[in-house]
Amino acid sequence: MTYDEGMAVRREVLGDAHVDRANAGITDETREFQELITTYAWGEIWTRPGLARRDRSIAVLSSLIALGHWDELPMHLRAAKTNGLTRDEIVEVLLQSAVYAGVPAANHAFAIAKDVWAE
Repeated sequence: MTYDEGMAVRREVLGDAHVDRANAGITDETREFQELITTYAWGEIWTRPGLARRDRSIAVLSSLIALGHWDELPMHLRAAKTNGLTRDEIVEVLLQSAVYAGVPAANHAFAIAKDVWAE
């Protein structure tokens, strides 16, 4: 996949407003990193045929919660909705995470989700 193809997927999943904000923050020091993310994560991984985007969102939410990557969680909660997950399905992902990633992690994820849903 090319950078442009990755950018198209990134925009479809995250929305133009988010991608435009992220691109506005690119510096000479972060340009190559952003190109790597766009080409590889969005262009190569998110376009693979083995999982639907909604399933990839479930995997991403679970990973972010388990690893405590709280800054990325709101963006991917929004993306999960874009990718077809309902609020009830996202709640199920958060509940599942409580068992495997820990109750404190799921509790924090629920607090973040509450804020995202209030937007």
